[in-house]
Amino acid sequence: MMSLLVHVMGLALVVWMAAWVPNVSPNAKLDVSHSLHVGPISFLRNDSGGHGGGGTHDKIAASQGALPKLTLDDQLTPPEAAPLNPDPKLPEASSVMALSDVKLPQLGQLGDPLAAVQGPPANGPGGGGGIGSGCCSGVGPGHGPGFGPYDAGNVFRPGRGGVTPPRPIYDPDPDYSDAARKAKYQGAVLLWLVVDADGRPHNIRIQRSLGMGLDEKAVAAVSAWRFQPGTLKGQPVAVEINVEVSFRLY
Repeated sequence: MMSLLVHVMGLALVVWMAAWVPNVSPNAKLDVSHSLHVGPISFLRNDSGGHGGGGTHDKIAASQGALPKLTLDDQLTPPEAAPLNPDPKLPEASSVMALSDVKLPQLGQLGDPLAAVQGPPANGPGGGGGIGSGCCSGVGPGHGPGFGPYDAGNVFRPGRGGVTPPRPIYDPDPDYSDAARKAKYQGAVLLWLVVDADGRPHNIRIQRSLGMGLDEKAVAAVSAWRFQPGTLKGQPVAVEINVEVSFRLY
């Protein structure tokens, strides 16, 4: 009886383990796909009058001067014509989100190149940091971290005013993360990015997260993509787009 009982318990344990182990084929395949979205695009943009503005609530207008470094990457330090902290502990070069092909006079100190006031150095009556009469760490009368008159730092939206979207010409799929594969986790990551006039992606941001390490895999892959740039009147321009990266396990 004891021998029979031991054998029955052993058989029951085998059946239970077979039912408990996830039914994942060792040859399960990964499917990663992606698609471009030309709208709606909701990140970064402000359509209330340009994409560059700033100031530190000075009582006088912003002084004339040169723009700082122009970049499409995240801004770390807003520009200041009159530094609020002349001796920072961790100095960082200032920048505005604009393109390097913005042609403006090369002046000495930082300021608003289109300002009428030549001195003394002043950041202007705007707010949120930066220089000008607008807001939010840029330069000019607009709203945002760019250069006001150049609406989003010369970054365009597909379909507006005849702007064509960029088209990927080198777009390898992302890798599947180990954690997501083991958990049989699936879904889609939505990214926002700017494709510059040379077809390179910049300032990639996660607009809809998926988790399990797949967000990072999507960003790493899209960072290496290359595009045929979008155009305006036949000329390459920087264009903001969404890219959806889908992860499937089958």
